Amino acid sequence: MYIELNMPNRSAITHAPPAAVEQALRRLGRNLRTARLRRRLRIQDVADRLGVSRLTVADLEKGKPGASAAAYFGALWSLGLLSDSDDLAHPDRDEEGKILEAAQRPLQVRPRRRLDNDF
Repeated sequence: MYIELNMPNRSAITHAPPAAVEQALRRLGRNLRTARLRRRLRIQDVADRLGVSRLTVADLEKGKPGASAAAYFGALWSLGLLSDSDDLAHPDRDEEGKILEAAQRPLQVRPRRRLDNDF
């Protein structure tokens, strides 16, 4: 029996994400880099604000799938862009979810049974 010790637990989404996810992360990373450069901040400046290493910020800017969501949102916060994430997965913009929810609603509401006051 073979047991792997000290090996990181890698999920499929971080090891080999779907192409659309990989592209979205790269785009987000490029956007973070552009925002940082426009603000004339060094990678170390953002890292200090987040309390992470320079390598973590570099990974975010590369769109690495292994970086945590907290790190991505933290980078947005540090650049003053966190409010842009407010519409991310917003229920009002979830057209497919609204259609599925409507399909599960009963077509008619059952009439209430009236209680007899004859005791």
